[in-house]
Amino acid sequence: MSKPITAALVNELRKRTDLPMMECKSALQATGGDIDAAIDHLRKAGAKASLKRAGNETAEGRIGVHLDNAAQVGAIVELRCESAPVAKGEHFVKLANEIAKVVAAKNPADVDALLTTDSGKGKTVTDLIHDVIAVLRENMKVQRFTRLTGGMFGEYVHHDGTLGVLLQVKGSGANPGLLRDVCMHIAAVQPTPVAARREEVDPALVAKEKEIAKAKAEATGKPPQIAEKIAEGQRKAWYAENVLAEQPFVKDQAKTVGQVLKEAGLEVTRFVRYKVGEVPA
Repeated sequence: MSKPITAALVNELRKRTDLPMMECKSALQATGGDIDAAIDHLRKAGAKASLKRAGNETAEGRIGVHLDNAAQVGAIVELRCESAPVAKGEHFVKLANEIAKVVAAKNPADVDALLTTDSGKGKTVTDLIHDVIAVLRENMKVQRFTRLTGGMFGEYVHHDGTLGVLLQVKGSGANPGLLRDVCMHIAAVQPTPVAARREEVDPALVAKEKEIAKAKAEATGKPPQIAEKIAEGQRKAWYAENVLAEQPFVKDQAKTVGQVLKEAGLEVTRFVRYKVGEVPA
């Protein structure tokens, strides 16, 4: 038996879905006033809306991060949308962080697997995205994610959401404030570090930089032995510029990032830096 579609019923559905009043009223009319059936009706409509917008370009977006230091896991996600205002809105910010939480908890193999993963709310990640698309009327997609396990974690997301860092360290001293400062260093410093520690740098990249430095020295007329010494010196300088642990710490230029962490009983093991719209190396 159908229920009367009262203003109170419409308002309750609107509170539960964040959708416009007229859409809520139409859904209730289509389902005889059954609010749970109306929610299902709106979710199906949201999936159709997602299909209509699937071809729209997603050049804007936000970085979402989730840490669970008790479980020793951290995750970072790049979620895309069409416009900057939507990327900064409450619904989209919440969605990005919810997806990062699913990545941390469920360990999906890739983006396709993530989309079909249960969010823990009786919905898949795709369902969560469709629900927000229905409210915000823009195409959205998960661009990429990284999940790290073991040790302790720090994070930083820039105020506009377009730049985020996930930092992994090992050691005995928990220091969230310092870890956040190091994340901010990674976000701000130029050049952006290419590795956490020297041993992680691709030897071919180092050899290339050294060869370039040697060629420049020889081009100025330096003998081969002198050119080799100059190139070796520039190789060390390159490490200091490009390896996180060897970079001067932005908040204390007299010390390297590695030294500051060591004083706190910590050592950097890995970091991930995401910027919305960048093409990964």
